[in-house]
Amino acid sequence: ALDKSICYVFIAMMITFMIAPLAIPVKMTVFPRGKKLGRSITVPLLPKTSPVPGQTSEDEDRGTEEDYPEPDTDTDTLLAIGESAVVKQKRRPRIGEDFKFKEAIIRADFWLLWLVYFLGAGSGVTALNNLAQIGSARGNSIDTTLLVSLFSFCNFIGRLGGGAVSEYFVRSNSIPRTIWMSLTQAIMCISFLLYTSTLSSNLYIATALIGIGFGVQYTTMIPAASELFGLKNFGVIYNFILLGNPIGAFLFSGLLAGYIYDSEAIKQGASTCLGSACFRLTFLVLAALNGVGTTLGLYLTCRIRPVYQMLYSVGSSHHISSLH
Repeated sequence: ALDKSICYVFIAMMITFMIAPLAIPVKMTVFPRGKKLGRSITVPLLPKTSPVPGQTSEDEDRGTEEDYPEPDTDTDTLLAIGESAVVKQKRRPRIGEDFKFKEAIIRADFWLLWLVYFLGAGSGVTALNNLAQIGSARGNSIDTTLLVSLFSFCNFIGRLGGGAVSEYFVRSNSIPRTIWMSLTQAIMCISFLLYTSTLSSNLYIATALIGIGFGVQYTTMIPAASELFGLKNFGVIYNFILLGNPIGAFLFSGLLAGYIYDSEAIKQGASTCLGSACFRLTFLVLAALNGVGTTLGLYLTCRIRPVYQMLYSVGSSHHISSLH
């Protein structure tokens, strides 16, 4: 009964967070702001130029023609031939501008972002896919339904909070969003080490932290990709980076965790595995992968910090023209 009550509390909190944005249009409808009346311009923006004393309009036209004589036709012909002979090379886009997909995939920043998301999301979805077996392997004292509910709720909190926190710091201090992917992967690394412990309380704590980290990976990758590679071809670029999730699930969950679990079950002579050894090696590998993801994320953050300073110190509509 207590476990069901906790699940209901999680559901109620999620629904509350989801309907909270409705308070904004309600407030604007009930308490509308007064319209500001525009002021008419009474003073001319450009001063009137006074003509030179004693100069007529005919003299002005004559002076204009003398100041800007007609160019020589031979010179025009030579310039036209020279301009047609010059072939202008198209400049490749710089980070922060609009990229085509084929232009983005040859950039190191693109693959760094892909790897960071692949390692973070792949390890997170591996924990999610195996939560029931992880709880069952620990014995009857673990409620697998509560584990899944806890992970889902914390994943929701991670997505909501990760987006809000990254948006605040990127606009106030021009801090790249990828720094939050790195920090949460460092927390996920510690959480997978907690999974190797035999204490039941550590299992719940680690599940909550991994759920938050998994949510942050997704909600910070999307705006980071749009800021680095533009919105013109964002759909293709975003979906390609998103492939890191199913690829990570296949490699880490289907192959790594599945193989180790089956091997331990064969050693016990049963179809199901019991004990902390069923996933210990998997957790250690995932912790190491998150450590690599943390390092790559910090390196990527250092690389793109000047880009964010240009984007958000001057304005989000500013094009980066001085960075390669």
